[in-house]
Amino acid sequence: MYDFKNIEKKWQNIWNEKKTFKSKADKKKKKYYVLEMFPYPSGKIHMGHVRNYTIGDVIARFKRMFGFNVIHPMGWDAFGLPAENAAINRGVHPRDWTLSNIDYMKKELKRLGFSYDWDREIATCLPDYYKWNQWIFLRMLEKGIAYRAKTTVNWCPNCQTVLANEQVDEDGGCWRCGTTVEQKEIDSWYLKITDYAEELLKDLELLKGHWPDPVIEMQRNWIGKSTGARIKFPIRKSDRPEGIEAIEVFTTRPDTLFGVTYLVLAPEHPLAEKLAKEEQKEKVKAFIEKMRRTEKRKRTTGELEKEGVFTGSYVIHPLTGEEIPVYLANFVLMDYGTGAVMSVPAHDQRDFEFARKYNLPIKIVISPEDEELSPETMEKAYEKPGIVVNSGKFNGMKSTDAKRAITEELENKGLGRKTVQYRLRDWNISRQRYWGTPIPVIYCEKCGIVPVPDEELPVKLPENVEFTGEGNPLSKVESFVNTTCPKCGSPAKRETDTMDTFFDSSWYFLRYCSPKFEKAPFDTEKAEYWMVVDQYIGGIEHAVLHLLYSRFFTKVLRDLGLFKADETHRQYDFFKAGEPFQNLLTQGMVCKRWIKVKTALSGLNISESDDIEKLIEALGGKGETTGKTVGEFLFENRIGSGDNFLLVVTHPEIEKHLNNPEEVLENLVKEYGELSKMSKSKLNIVNPAEMIERYGADATRLYILFAAPPETEFEWKMEDIDGAYRFLRRVFTFVEENKNLFSKEIKSTRLSKTGRELRRKTHETLKKVTDEFNERFKFNTAIAAIMELFNAISRFKPEKEGDENALKEAIELLIIMLSPVAPHIAEEMWEMTGHKTLISTEKWPEVDEKALVKDEIELPIQINGKVRDRITVAPDTGEEELKKLVFEREKVKKYMEGKELKKFIYVKGRLINVVIK
Repeated sequence: MYDFKNIEKKWQNIWNEKKTFKSKADKKKKKYYVLEMFPYPSGKIHMGHVRNYTIGDVIARFKRMFGFNVIHPMGWDAFGLPAENAAINRGVHPRDWTLSNIDYMKKELKRLGFSYDWDREIATCLPDYYKWNQWIFLRMLEKGIAYRAKTTVNWCPNCQTVLANEQVDEDGGCWRCGTTVEQKEIDSWYLKITDYAEELLKDLELLKGHWPDPVIEMQRNWIGKSTGARIKFPIRKSDRPEGIEAIEVFTTRPDTLFGVTYLVLAPEHPLAEKLAKEEQKEKVKAFIEKMRRTEKRKRTTGELEKEGVFTGSYVIHPLTGEEIPVYLANFVLMDYGTGAVMSVPAHDQRDFEFARKYNLPIKIVISPEDEELSPETMEKAYEKPGIVVNSGKFNGMKSTDAKRAITEELENKGLGRKTVQYRLRDWNISRQRYWGTPIPVIYCEKCGIVPVPDEELPVKLPENVEFTGEGNPLSKVESFVNTTCPKCGSPAKRETDTMDTFFDSSWYFLRYCSPKFEKAPFDTEKAEYWMVVDQYIGGIEHAVLHLLYSRFFTKVLRDLGLFKADETHRQYDFFKAGEPFQNLLTQGMVCKRWIKVKTALSGLNISESDDIEKLIEALGGKGETTGKTVGEFLFENRIGSGDNFLLVVTHPEIEKHLNNPEEVLENLVKEYGELSKMSKSKLNIVNPAEMIERYGADATRLYILFAAPPETEFEWKMEDIDGAYRFLRRVFTFVEENKNLFSKEIKSTRLSKTGRELRRKTHETLKKVTDEFNERFKFNTAIAAIMELFNAISRFKPEKEGDENALKEAIELLIIMLSPVAPHIAEEMWEMTGHKTLISTEKWPEVDEKALVKDEIELPIQINGKVRDRITVAPDTGEEELKKLVFEREKVKKYMEGKELKKFIYVKGRLINVVIK
C-alpha cells in the first residue's frame, strides 16, 4: 500500500540523520552551485515558493547523481517592514515574530523533501550576518561609494514617520491614520551604483544565452543609457538669482533645439522659488506645496493630468537669442537629468499636451519627407526622424545628422556639450525603521561623520524598543542613540536609519560559501571554489532591482579584492566581470481561477437591488424573505464588488440555505471565473500544507513540474494533482507486486522481440530524461516520457527468461529517473527492490547506445509525393532489395499500372518516394 505519509517522514528522517545533502569543497571534484532566491519569512510558504524550490531541487538532485559536487543552500531574507507592522498591530517583537515564522516555514520546506544543506542556513536578521552588511558598508564608505545626501520622502505629519510608496493609499493618505502625506526633504545614505552603470550595461553581453532575453532587456532599460547633449540656457539678466547665470538641461534630441518654446523645472529644483517673480510667488509656492503632498510615483507614471505654473522668469535661447518662459510642472523630477527640461511641443507628446493646456506656442522644426505639418491642425506631436526646418543654417539636414551638427555648434559657443546620461539613479539605502541593519556611523559635533570601528561591529539592534507606529523606533532608544565619538571621545549620536533590505540580499549567495566564517563576509578561497552560481532560480518580478543590486555588489567586492579567481577557473570570465549568476531561470506564476462578486451576480442575473432571497434561489437554495437587498448584505459584511464571491457563498447567512456551496462556487468559477496569480487578497490560494497532507509531497512536486514548462505560468487544477497522486500509487503498486524479480537469479540474457523493444524504450526514455534534466529543464516533457515508459512496462509480458532482465532494468531505471522529481517514493521503491544504498547518492546511469538501434523500421511509401503505403524492413536493408520489396506490394502495383517509372528515391531510414509518369 502506498502510505505516503509514513514513507515521506521516514526518508526525511534518514536524509537528516545521514546528512545526505551536506556539501564540502573538494578541488578534485567539479562543483555545481544551484540556488533559489531565498524567501521572506512571512509565516507560511505558498505555491510560488513550492514551484521555485521544486525546480531547484530537481536540478540539484540530478546534478548530484550526475557526478557534480553540489551546493544547494537555503536561508531567510529576514529583515523587513511586515515584522515591524506585526510589532505595532500584535505587540510581538519583530525578532520573535520573524524567528517563529522561520521555524514554521523550515518545517514546511523539510516536509517537501528539498535537498538543502541546512548546515549552511543563514538569516539576515541575525547579528552574525548583518555584522558583515556593516563591514561592507564601511568599505564602501572608505572608497567613496557610500555617501550622504538629501532626499525627498513620503512623510506622514501625524505619525511623524516616513512611508514607503505602498503605505500611501490611492487618495494620497497615510495607510495607518489617513492623514494627507507630504513630500519632505531629509538626509539619507546612498550607494554610488552609477559609478558602475557602464560596466553593468556592458556585461549584459556576457549574460546573453545564459539569462532570459526579457530580463536582460529589462536591466538594459532600467540602466537607461542615453546619448545626447547638455545645453545651457542663460537666464535673462533681470531674472537672475544671485550667483546663477544659466539653467542646464539634458536632451537626447538636440536636433529639435530650435523648436523649444518653454523650459520646465521640477518643483523640487533649487531655482524653483528663486525664479518666481513677485506677481507669481504665491502661485509658485502653492504649486510647490501641492507637489510636496503628491506621491512621486503618480507623477512619473502618467496617471496625473499635466499641470504647471509660470514662474514669471525667462531664459535666453542659446542659438537664437529668443526669450523663453520658465514653468514648473508635475511631470518633471529632480531624480532624472538636471531636473530641467527643454520643451519642444511639436516633437514630444508630453510637451504637446502641456502646451495645448496652457496655450503655449508650438513650433515645427522636424518635418516628414512626404507631409507638411501645421501647428494649428496637429493632433499629436511628431516624434519620428525627418528633415530639419525652421532651424537656420541647419535647414534641409536629416534630423540624425543635425543632432551632431547642432551639438558641435553649442560646443563652439561654450553653451553645450555631447554627453552620456543614465536613467539609473544612485541607490538610497536609508530606511527610517527598526527592523533592518543599523547603519554603522556616528555623528560627532567636533569630528563630523565618524565610521564605527571594525572591532566594534556589529552595531546591534536594541531589544528594549517600543513600537507605536509613530516615528523611527530607534531614535527613541536613548541607550542606543547616545554614544561616544571613537575619534575624540566626546558625546555623540548614532545613526538611527537602518539599511534597505535589498542590501542584505545583494551578497547572501557569497555568505553561503562559508556561513560560519568570522574573519570576513566570506572565505575568498571557498568562494573561489563554489562561485559563481551555476543556476539561479527566481521570479521575473526580481528581474531588475535584486539582480541589478547583486551584480553591483559583486563588482564592488571584486574591486575590494574579495571576489577573485585564478585564470584557470572555468568561470573566470564571470569572476573577472564580477558577475554572480551564470545561468538564470525565471519560473512562471502559479495561477488559479476565481470569480469576483460583480461577475458572479451578473452571471446569475442578479442586481444589488434584488432581495437576498432571489440570490439564494439563483444559487440553487431556498431562502426566507428578509426584506434585505443584496447590496445591503454586501455593505453590512464589507464585501466589495471586486472581492471573491467565495465570501458570499461561504457566509453563514447564505451557506445555510445551500446544499453544496463548494459545487455551486466551482460551477460559477468554471463558467465565469478569471485566471489570476494566487494571492491572499484574491482568496484564490492553495495551501501547500493541505496538499501535502492530502496527496503527499511527491505528488505535489510531480504535479507542479508536470503542469507546464518552468518558465510559463500554469493554472492549478485539483483534478490534475489527483491524477499525479494516482500515477505514483500505480507505480508503487506495480513495483511492490514485482519486487521478487530483484531477488531472482536470471541466467539467460537472450531477449524476445518485445524484450528488445522494451529495452529500447527504456534507454530512449533515459536519453530524453537525461537531456531534459541536464540542459533544457523541460521537466514536464521528461515526466511525460517517464509516464509513457511506465505504461509500456506495465503492459509488458516476458516471453523468454531473458526478458525478465529487460523488465528488471526498466523498473530500476524508471525509479532512478523518477527520483529527482519524487524522491521519497523513489527511495522507498529502491529499498523495496533490494538496494542497500540511498538512491539520492546513486550515480546517474548511462544510455546504452546499442539498445537504441531498432530491429525494424517503418517507412512511408510516397508515389509522386503522396503517401500511399507503408513498409516495415530491417534498418540495414539495401536500396536494391528495398526497391524489389516495394514493387511487390499490391498497393504500389495498383498505382504503377500503365505508368512509367521515372525515379526511385530512398532517404535512408526516413522515406521512399516513387516518381511515375
